[in-house]
Amino acid sequence: MAKQLYNVTVLVIHEKVDEWKEYMINNHILDVMNTGCFESFKLNRLKFVDEKDGLSFAVQYVALSEAKLQEYMGQHAPALQKDHTDKFGESALAFRTIMEILHESK
Repeated sequence: MAKQLYNVTVLVIHEKVDEWKEYMINNHILDVMNTGCFESFKLNRLKFVDEKDGLSFAVQYVALSEAKLQEYMGQHAPALQKDHTDKFGESALAFRTIMEILHESK
């Protein structure tokens, strides 16, 4: 039963960065974690990338299993993604990737 990494990369326009970070830290990430599908998360800022259109961030959530990730994707993700889109629209464009964790430090 391999852990799964759900990565959400978001490009946020400069004018919305502070509002977006506050929303993510105080609302969205907590809502995602409260689903019970993930054991941990990291909020990261991408460095050494083109920042003319905004700043890029990656939120990484670790699910204990593919089943938990599928539960999240099926039961929780649509409403949470809609909330994010309703709040920020094209000011914060997201794309998502899923990775299987093959090895990690303890």
